[in-house]
Amino acid sequence: MRERMATRVTGRPAVLPVTVLILLAVLAGCTSAPESDGAARPARGRWQPAPGTDWQWQLSGRLDTAVDAPVYDIDGFDRDAAQVAGLHRKGRKVICYLSTGAWEEFRPDADDFPAAVLGRSNGWAGERWLDIRRTEVLEPLMETRIAMCAKKGFDAVEPDNMDGYRNRTGFPLTAAHQLRYNRLIARVAHRHGLAVGLKNDLPQIPQLVGDFDFAVNEQCAQYEECEELTPFVKAGKAVFHVEYELPVARFCGDSRRLGLSSLLKKYELGVWREKCPAAAA
Repeated sequence: MRERMATRVTGRPAVLPVTVLILLAVLAGCTSAPESDGAARPARGRWQPAPGTDWQWQLSGRLDTAVDAPVYDIDGFDRDAAQVAGLHRKGRKVICYLSTGAWEEFRPDADDFPAAVLGRSNGWAGERWLDIRRTEVLEPLMETRIAMCAKKGFDAVEPDNMDGYRNRTGFPLTAAHQLRYNRLIARVAHRHGLAVGLKNDLPQIPQLVGDFDFAVNEQCAQYEECEELTPFVKAGKAVFHVEYELPVARFCGDSRRLGLSSLLKKYELGVWREKCPAAAA
């Protein structure tokens, strides 16, 4: 992203008329520095979920807006602006789920992706890893998707498949490629006024926690990795976490200790969820 640079005055008369001085003072008071991408704190107006915030993650089935949770994470393509507005009327914040690291044959923009950037299957039917080195191809495609989320009124983006470098993608991806791409996605989201979550990619949390506004994690308890998410919680940023195969009794104690927002879900990510029970008094 090209950043605007303030114009620097290289010279001026030693004495200026009083009216000019007054005008300059007024202009100086109205001028603000360009907004950064908010590595240290969220930009004014951008949502910042706090650790422990409850949530609902529903990517399949008819959207159920009756779940008592202040945050909903729903599919960006399948849900429309009216549904987002309906959740807002109920006081919810709404996250836009998108795949930014894998191609999906069932999306309306699937034909916009050239064959050269499509790699191996990521394990899900109709999905293939993307060559994230090709940012000149992928950035405009992802910007269009993220702009769609903003136009529909979402508060944030959950970009999925953001750890291709740790998988057999068909491309020689490195950790450096992933850092560059993940930061690119964060910048694009912020450019559109949206918060953005880091999906999985635990090894790069120390480098990326400043670029993202929250984290989304799958199965850190099952793989004994939840401690690695601590930098987000220490930074005052929510970690939205799900398990699929462990009963809540196996992970909720640690989740409370670590400040995670944890749920038990089924793999299809429908309406059903089981929250961690409240801690005993």
